[in-house]
Amino acid sequence: MGIANKKRVLFSDRDGVIIKEDPITEQLDSLDKIDYVPHVFEALRKISRETDLVLVMVSNQDGVGTPSFPYADYEIVQERVLSTLRGEDIVFDDINVDFSLPSDMCPGRKPGVGMLEEYFSDEYDLEHSYVVGDRVTDMMLAKNLGAKGFWITESTDEVPSDLRDVVALKTDSWLDIAAYLTDDSMLSHRRSTKRRSTKETDILVKVDIDGSGKGEAHSGIGFFDHMLMQLIKHSRMDMDISVKGDLEVDEHHSIEDSAIAIGEAILEALGDKRGIERYGFEMVAMDDTVATAAIDFSSRPELVWDVEFKREMVGDMPTELFKHFFRSFANSAKANVYIKVLDGDTHHMAEAIFKAFARSIRRAVKRIPGESGIPTTKGVL
Repeated sequence: MGIANKKRVLFSDRDGVIIKEDPITEQLDSLDKIDYVPHVFEALRKISRETDLVLVMVSNQDGVGTPSFPYADYEIVQERVLSTLRGEDIVFDDINVDFSLPSDMCPGRKPGVGMLEEYFSDEYDLEHSYVVGDRVTDMMLAKNLGAKGFWITESTDEVPSDLRDVVALKTDSWLDIAAYLTDDSMLSHRRSTKRRSTKETDILVKVDIDGSGKGEAHSGIGFFDHMLMQLIKHSRMDMDISVKGDLEVDEHHSIEDSAIAIGEAILEALGDKRGIERYGFEMVAMDDTVATAAIDFSSRPELVWDVEFKREMVGDMPTELFKHFFRSFANSAKANVYIKVLDGDTHHMAEAIFKAFARSIRRAVKRIPGESGIPTTKGVL
């Protein structure tokens, strides 16, 4: 069989790759433990539709069939996962699961290839096939198959020297894998790091627009940190925000420069804004108030601020600096920002504003499936 007619394979682990592993027992033995890895549906669907790769699941499930992990408990999770994948138009052509324990030394247990002997035939092109896994043993499996590996991990550890020629990509996201396999750079995570250092502040912002709402904020201003965490959580962007400012003077420089750095980081991560919604709108109710926020990443800075606080301070943050934060963000992100809130408890008003603002950003930066154009009749933003 000519090499052009041979089938390429994407071998994928399950736990830690398609669904998150249980951090305590590492046994996924009940439906309530199923939590899908971010972007796995989007990525696998694109790979399935746009490449010729055969999808094959390869998983070690330690001790299934023992009293501590009955087969029925494994089966109910496995069937739910496969059913959900089918609902997302993702079908695995073959399922290979090893139930042995490490001490059994089973040849079918990864990184052994005992379960996969049929793929060492003239029907398959293993040299141009891949293994997706979250462990070094998965990369060892790729080596044993004569394939390449995609190592999904948040670890900063170096790839072992004997696997450097095997690991084609070390990443923490399925989007990067889909981008690699489909040659679609628009799928890659939109990330940026901005450092703003002046005589008054030193600020470091790391942003991943395609994150899941994880991160930290440390400014030395407690209520401001609380608001920044609302921004991170409800925008679903991953952000780390570190602020060292001249708080012995007052809070102004720290808050203003944080907004500038955050806006610049998001603007840079968006690039030419190709394929995004561009506009976002959200209304958030919080107890005795309702906040409305809208944003347009138009490249034309503007702030419309319809807010009246009745107190000078909320926690340790001056309420007058909220408007300044959003104006500075609008200027640096080159965006139109609209904020309105009904009268209520000052804490609730501020928090509702940040939640609505975050969720409006979440809508505006969302990629439209299949869209690759810049969202303007001008041709450029």
